[in-house]
Amino acid sequence: MGFDITSIRNDFPNLQQTVHGEPLVYLDNAATTFKPQSVIDAITNHYSHETSNVHRGVHHLSEVATAAYEGAREKVRAFLNANSTKEIILTSGTTDSINLMAQSYGRALLDEGDEILITEMEHHSNIVPWQMLCQEKGCVLKVVPMNDDGELIIEEFHKLLNAKTKLVSVVYISNSLGTINPIKDIIKAAHAQGTSVIVDGAQAVSHTEIDVQDLDCDFFAFSAHKLYGPTGVGVLYGKEALLDTMAPYRGGGDMIASVTFEKTTYNVLPYKFEAGTPNVAGVIGLGAAIDYLNTLDFTDILQYKQKLLAYGTDQLSSIKDLRLIGTAKQKTSILSFVHPLIHAHDMGTLVDEQGIAIRTGHHCTQPVMKHFGVPATSRASLAMYNTTEEIDALVKAILHAVEVFQ
Repeated sequence: MGFDITSIRNDFPNLQQTVHGEPLVYLDNAATTFKPQSVIDAITNHYSHETSNVHRGVHHLSEVATAAYEGAREKVRAFLNANSTKEIILTSGTTDSINLMAQSYGRALLDEGDEILITEMEHHSNIVPWQMLCQEKGCVLKVVPMNDDGELIIEEFHKLLNAKTKLVSVVYISNSLGTINPIKDIIKAAHAQGTSVIVDGAQAVSHTEIDVQDLDCDFFAFSAHKLYGPTGVGVLYGKEALLDTMAPYRGGGDMIASVTFEKTTYNVLPYKFEAGTPNVAGVIGLGAAIDYLNTLDFTDILQYKQKLLAYGTDQLSSIKDLRLIGTAKQKTSILSFVHPLIHAHDMGTLVDEQGIAIRTGHHCTQPVMKHFGVPATSRASLAMYNTTEEIDALVKAILHAVEVFQ
């Protein structure tokens, strides 16, 4: 199919609407992406014709649903280039995946005085679970600082990485800055120290090609809704040898092999981490999102988005007094900004009146806001269906907001 922006935009029904009488300009893709019609159709088809629980039934609908559900798991495996579907744990999202890691891996691994290493640019979901674990276990959370361009100070990472560091959990691409971290170098250095690495790939899955074997990460987490899929579905990839050592932290149906009042035997991978009725339709939707992306040339998508980023950076930089937050040399489609006259929430409200959706606030990265000395930013985040004309509309709306406040 190749990359045709008009054709791609036609695949997303959410784009075909007006807001406040203006054509919708959706620039909140780091929060969640729109879904192509094929994903919506796959979910509708499940609920219309194939509704059933999976794994437990011998009737036709259960067999059909199970085949679609497990087929989606295989699509995820191929998308990440994992060795086996045993390494693909289906969760409710990146946050759920990281909490699973804290409870099932970190709790067994860490003792009093051990250290966990994260970075200053982490999402709250990659901070709070580790703080909770540190409080419980008496281990220590260390933080790699960043510079004023929003880049990790790698020298400080190497200084902080030591024999006490039992775990590194790091974001691949910052949701509030767009910074692309040198993840392979981080993983290599950690492994040389004998330290496991968890990668928060929530933003990365739609902005770079992922090959977990090439990265050599121990664990990788992402959410379907950042990848043109549905909400409420996520993935935890883990190396099979490591997952085998981990005990589940949630009990119930499907994660068991047998249960008596005296003893429970856990199921095999990946099912021992998947207690309860899963989000069957959502997982099928994730598979459909991967199918959709496979009809496109991912390299073309990445090149197009980098052109959008360059254009957006130039256009926003031309606005008097506007300050871009996050100017790393290696970054992707995030344009975070502040203006001295206008609080971010007011900016978001005023551009919304022009039909433009941006995100305002701390983006679940309050330490990032503290670093830059701002309470919040306005964030325009770009996807493959955005255009330079939409960036022009944003610039026009920002200039109007400045006029209002002047």
